[in-house]
Amino acid sequence: MVSILNKNLKDTNKLKQELKQIFGIGIWKANQISAILGLNPNIRVNEISLQNIDQLSNLININHYTGSELQKLTKEDVARLIRIGTYKGFRHIQKLPVRGQRTHTNAKTVKKFTRF
Repeated sequence: MVSILNKNLKDTNKLKQELKQIFGIGIWKANQISAILGLNPNIRVNEISLQNIDQLSNLININHYTGSELQKLTKEDVARLIRIGTYKGFRHIQKLPVRGQRTHTNAKTVKKFTRF
C-alpha cells in the first residue's frame, strides 16, 4: 500500500479515484495533478514508481491545501465573516442557506431545529 498525506491508497484502484479520497482533492484537481506529473489518471496505484509517488506527495504538499489544514482555513474564513458582520456571516450564525437558496420549501430540517 502507498501512503500519501497519512492516507493509505489501495493498490488496485485507479490513481484519480484514490486521490479523490484525500480531503480537498476532487476529480478536477486529481486530473490536474496527474497531468502536471505526466501520469495517466487511469493508471493503477501499484503501477506507479516510487519516484513518481514522492513527486506526487511533494506536489500536493506544496501547492494544495488538504486535510485538517483546509478545514482550519474554512473555519477561519467563516469566523472572519461572522466577526466583521457580513450578511453571509449572519446566515452562518442562524444556520440558514448562505448562497441564496430558497427556504420557503427547502431547508425545512434546518429551520425546524433553529426555531428553539
